[in-house]
Amino acid sequence: MDITERQKQILSQIIEEYAETAAPVGSMTMAKLFGVSPATIRAEMARLEALGLVAQPHTSAGRVPTDAGYRFYVNNLENREAAVEPSLERGTHVLDVRVSSQSRADAAIRGAVDSLVELTGNLGLATIDGQLYLSGISRLFTQPEFMDTRRVQSVAKLLDNLEPWLREAAPGEPLNIFIGQENPIGRNSEVSLIISKFRSPFSDKSYIGVLGPTRQNYSRVTALVRHAGNMLEEIL
Repeated sequence: MDITERQKQILSQIIEEYAETAAPVGSMTMAKLFGVSPATIRAEMARLEALGLVAQPHTSAGRVPTDAGYRFYVNNLENREAAVEPSLERGTHVLDVRVSSQSRADAAIRGAVDSLVELTGNLGLATIDGQLYLSGISRLFTQPEFMDTRRVQSVAKLLDNLEPWLREAAPGEPLNIFIGQENPIGRNSEVSLIISKFRSPFSDKSYIGVLGPTRQNYSRVTALVRHAGNMLEEIL
């Protein structure tokens, strides 16, 4: 893809700003951050839009990331690991304390899921002895995206099919990220599924992760899910 370094940085900033505000990101905001004119930023945003990485919801609005924009960002996360915000360290500490205090494997997994819910605001999930444990549905539906009842219904249908899909698909990578339309059972739900595979006393292919809107702080959430999976595998 023919994209400049500055365009990559602008895309990353749009994604991170949108994750925090849930509002389209305008050229004035970007111009202040990058120390250039709003006209320069608008030209760069137009290029990102032509590439299909951002979209403009309304003529006078700023830009929001597309699924393709999120995928481009996620694929380049490895180069950004060092830049993860300090709150990640606090989050991993919360996970460590919550899980290590449990004496039973099932309680440890539930503790990890509940911690992910608290840390991300998403729905948390894990497989325990062949069953799917879900936590945080109310937290998920308080996110701004779900003010639309049609989207709530769409996600509810997705959850009805999540357990059989996980059994059938058995995602093979240690960490799997399905963004928006990439999710084969919820293409129109505008949600992302981030799951980590780990070995447990119940199965060599147990999963833990989160389901939330595509508007995610992917660097932080992905790191937390990966840490939860690695930690559970170590202690179980």
